[in-house]
Amino acid sequence: MLNASAPCPSNASRCGVDFQAGQELVVSLYGAVFLLGLATNALTLWPIAQQVRLGNVLAVYLLGLAASDVLYLLTLPLWMLYVWRGHRWTLSSLACHAAGFVFYSNMYVSVLLLCLISLERYLAVAHPLRSLGLRSRRSAAVASAVVALLVFTFHTGIALRSPEPANASCYDSYPLQPGVARFNYFRVAGGFALPLLVLGVSYLKIFQGVRASNTLLDWQKAKVKRLSMGVIAIFLLCFAPYHLLLLLRTVASAVLDGCSLCSFEQQLHLPFSLALALSSLNSALDPVLYALVSDSIKGDLRKVFGCVARAPASGTITSLAL
Repeated sequence: MLNASAPCPSNASRCGVDFQAGQELVVSLYGAVFLLGLATNALTLWPIAQQVRLGNVLAVYLLGLAASDVLYLLTLPLWMLYVWRGHRWTLSSLACHAAGFVFYSNMYVSVLLLCLISLERYLAVAHPLRSLGLRSRRSAAVASAVVALLVFTFHTGIALRSPEPANASCYDSYPLQPGVARFNYFRVAGGFALPLLVLGVSYLKIFQGVRASNTLLDWQKAKVKRLSMGVIAIFLLCFAPYHLLLLLRTVASAVLDGCSLCSFEQQLHLPFSLALALSSLNSALDPVLYALVSDSIKGDLRKVFGCVARAPASGTITSLAL
């Protein structure tokens, strides 16, 4: 509750949010993700590309995910600088739009590619023969391109409808602008809730197929289950906090008046900033989750580092890996 004698925060610039609060923690989180992400993607990008060359379907999705992650990671130093300077953008407006476009587009490209990977694994387990036509390298490339095009088109629409940033801000507004708030409902529903449902149903079906299999050994079944649960866990860890707080901010912008809304934004700013930084962790974890668990990519990594190892004869990512 606001004190009756206290000034209304909506009269202050950007709701009077203290952008210095917790900035060291947010910048440190971005920095850790940047270093870890560059390391994990550098280790796995070449082996994944080799698997694509050998005709592996799953590797096509992994390569798209890695390319998106690397492009995203390159924007993190800009956001670290932005946060460190109290959410003041000191570069050009064009640089702001480009960095923001890559930053937010990558989040949803990653989300949708994870969905495509889960669907591909479901088809491979539940309908291995009937789905051969869908599970081709060409189909995977087309599906990945369509996903990227849809996300880019959506964020272009947001950029065109958004007002020009004020007070040297970049892709953040306090309080939320009405036009951006309306888009947020679609982002939460189409970019988080629906993909989570797809992931959940796909891996539930995979669990059922693995349990009913008479050809898989117990350790193979356990591997599939652990990895499937890991996918869901990382998805929730990286994307749930941000989207839940985004939804909370969006609803608050519709039901609270100016003074109450700005007070709410002041309290939520640091948790929201940390949740947004946490979402970037996905770019560092994707290679670990989807590449290092693959026997064939492990073999390729051993070759890169000069170790003597023999990869699986097929030269493809083990079907049980995902």
